Amino acid sequence: MRNVENQTEIYINGMGATPHEHGVFFRVWAPHADYVSVVGDFNEWNEGANPLIAGEGGCWGVNVENAKEGDQYKFFIKNGELNLYKNDPYARQVTNSVGNSVVYNPKAYDWEDVAFQMPSWNEIVIYELHIGTFNRSNPKKVGTFHDAIKKLPYLKGLGINAVEIMPPFEFAGDVSWGYNPAHPYAIETEYGGPRAFKDFIKEAHKLGIAVILDVVYNHFGPSDLDLWQFDGWNENGKGGIYFYNDWRSTTPWGDTRPDYERPEVGRYIKDNAIMWLEDYKVDGLRMDMVPYIRNVHADGNPSNDLQEGLNMIRWINSEVRERFPNALVVAEDMHGQHFITDQVQTGGLGYGSQWDADFVHPLRNVLTQASDEYVDMNLVASALLRRYSDDAMRRVIFTESHDEVANGKARVAEEVEPGNATGWYARKKATLGAVMVLTSPGIPMIFQGQTIQQDSWFQDTEPLDWGRLKKLSGISDMYKDMIHLRRNLTGVSAGLMGQHTEILALDHDKKLIAFQRWHQGGSRDTTVVVMNFSHETILNYPIKFPSEGKWLVRFNGDSQSYEPDFTHTECTEVDVTADNDTLMGEICVGPYSALVLSQD
Repeated sequence: MRNVENQTEIYINGMGATPHEHGVFFRVWAPHADYVSVVGDFNEWNEGANPLIAGEGGCWGVNVENAKEGDQYKFFIKNGELNLYKNDPYARQVTNSVGNSVVYNPKAYDWEDVAFQMPSWNEIVIYELHIGTFNRSNPKKVGTFHDAIKKLPYLKGLGINAVEIMPPFEFAGDVSWGYNPAHPYAIETEYGGPRAFKDFIKEAHKLGIAVILDVVYNHFGPSDLDLWQFDGWNENGKGGIYFYNDWRSTTPWGDTRPDYERPEVGRYIKDNAIMWLEDYKVDGLRMDMVPYIRNVHADGNPSNDLQEGLNMIRWINSEVRERFPNALVVAEDMHGQHFITDQVQTGGLGYGSQWDADFVHPLRNVLTQASDEYVDMNLVASALLRRYSDDAMRRVIFTESHDEVANGKARVAEEVEPGNATGWYARKKATLGAVMVLTSPGIPMIFQGQTIQQDSWFQDTEPLDWGRLKKLSGISDMYKDMIHLRRNLTGVSAGLMGQHTEILALDHDKKLIAFQRWHQGGSRDTTVVVMNFSHETILNYPIKFPSEGKWLVRFNGDSQSYEPDFTHTECTEVDVTADNDTLMGEICVGPYSALVLSQD
């Protein structure tokens, strides 16, 4: 049988459907198939009209001259007595999760030459959002990318310069968190499909906002999954060529772990990661549940390790680093291990950063204590100082994420005052946690709804209540002020973007911590943060400062400019003088409040 390379003068090496000036080239991997054809609008879905020709490595290909962009299609696969109609694993667009593939031209989009560059990682403040619930123009339908675009100016005003999109890949039904991708290359139709996603990215870039995409490589599906037994072959009744067919297939989400050991599957995942960065111009990736890529049960038992999964991760991260050096690839690993973010050359996995369980869990523990006497300030100190791979920005820090406010866990405000998330204690503690996020070393992240004190836990059926913004505009303003300080947009707090942190005071009785952050050091750089984790107002409290002179309060979380029922503990400046060779100044800080100070 002649090779597919000789089938047309224009040989397309890419997988899937590639439109070009002489039609569309279709290429699919089906190593156990006896016969493969492509059926679609261009041949009246005739199984015999356009047979594919077998090539090397189990790939089949054919050029169909009268096929064009927008045509619907599927692959028809025969394996013995089995006749299968399968969607293209590389389909960039589908009609729905159980519908047809659509020929899509990734190059046919006007990016309008928008000039955008990913900010330095130490400048990023991330806002995690879920397209289906973030904003809905039609209350009877899920939100779309075009709905989300309408709220980008609000995020821009807050100072947000990166959004993380929960997985928007075609999934079963119309409502989902997104962690059940049925078609990993296709954007969810109900969200608007690939063009709408590109519109969102373009508009975000126009506003100076980077886009980080949450990708799922630890499992696929498990439902509406055409990858399952794709070419009719399987072992042990399992998933066939795209999946492990033994005990390694097991995940908490079904027996659908990709077979990282197969080069074609590794390439399928690597091609997917690169596609988002190259064709969609996303600025980073966040990989879901990495422990289940590197270990069957994520239990740390070496006998369960997936060396091929580790190799694939290194392959992807090395490729990203080489081709997209500014892109940020984040691991959701949550095991607090340095090798996750260590360089590949030194045996690490090469991620740019990782979600930090050693920050969020201790901090939520402290914030949600029913009584101050149970607050352990050592937890605050350890959360503050944790770092990975000797780099402060190798961790993403937060008090809320989609995982932390669902699955039996609530918003911080709701956990503080169940049923009264806008109560005084709820507002004070939730915002104190946010200040900790925005002043600690790391890449800070906010989850959708935090800035409007959303009370309900995250559900993919419940949209954000944007009506809360008017009632809680002061809380939103507090986030805005702190984000502007974190990014040094007012030019007085460069230290909050720096690598260096030192604890200046840790009082277990008063429940107070003070620390300094600095980048280069000096005026408008070195920044002192004072945090009170108790309900008592602390007056005229002496703490050590880095230098003498006048220190100006740039932020006071107890100000009534944010909420009228805050205590409004006065502290506008601190005079620091030498006291027995120690530079001391007295501060006043309100209950469950923070101060941020620097010098002119």
